[in-house]
Amino acid sequence: MPEWLHVAFRAIIFLIILFFITKALGKKQLTQISFFEYVTGITIGSIAGEVIMGLDGSIWNGIVGMLIYGIIPFGIGVLSLKSKKVRDYVDGKGTIFIKDGKVMEDNLKKERYSADELLELLRKKDVFQMADVEFALLEPTGDLSVLLKKENRPITAKDLGLITPNEKEPQTVIMDGKVLNEALSTTGRNRGWLERELDKLGVSLENVYLAQVDTYGQLTVDLFDDKIQVASPEEKPLLLAMMKKCQADLELFCLATEAEEAKEMYHRNSLRLEQIINKLTPYLKN
Repeated sequence: MPEWLHVAFRAIIFLIILFFITKALGKKQLTQISFFEYVTGITIGSIAGEVIMGLDGSIWNGIVGMLIYGIIPFGIGVLSLKSKKVRDYVDGKGTIFIKDGKVMEDNLKKERYSADELLELLRKKDVFQMADVEFALLEPTGDLSVLLKKENRPITAKDLGLITPNEKEPQTVIMDGKVLNEALSTTGRNRGWLERELDKLGVSLENVYLAQVDTYGQLTVDLFDDKIQVASPEEKPLLLAMMKKCQADLELFCLATEAEEAKEMYHRNSLRLEQIINKLTPYLKN
């Protein structure tokens, strides 16, 4: 057999083995790599490369070596889930870089980080002024977690005393011009509803690249043809307009009637509806 066929055969074999080893070790290998996993990954790659190109060596020796380096981190991962001591030793602990608004210089030196590198990590978190930071922790994965001072944090609905409804994740109901029936049924709707909503927007199913249904049941679409303009969903604005019309009608009824009891009832309900409208306006505007 020609040499290049040997190389191709070994490359395919080890690609398959590497794939299954990586799948067994989990997605953590792709994102949060510890020191131990980093060394293991390099070693497995080196073994694979050596056996693929080293035609004089036995392919089975390489497979055994890779399996050993796959089994060991798998076992360490299982132990780490059960023991915090093992987890702290293998994965490492976080290091405080900023505490109470003050930089921990000794911790920076311990992790071999300079002030410039600290500022770079802060900029990656969209923080350009160190004085805005209350607490910053270097995670074992190398990411910097940042807690801003109270006055520098974005205002939330809770800060304003607003009660917001829970939102569910949008469901993708059309992809590449094809209806995803499972996602559509998750929203509690059917193809008939979907076709009616597409008719309202004036688009055909075949021209829809992506379509999603949000928490409020509104359908948003993106078309293959980017030159076509699609109208925004109007359910929420229409509901807001209807509520305002009802409130205006109550005021008109109040002015039109001569009966004091009816006048008071219309006025009282108009004020109640106005309060509801004021609370819902931020959520019903597109």
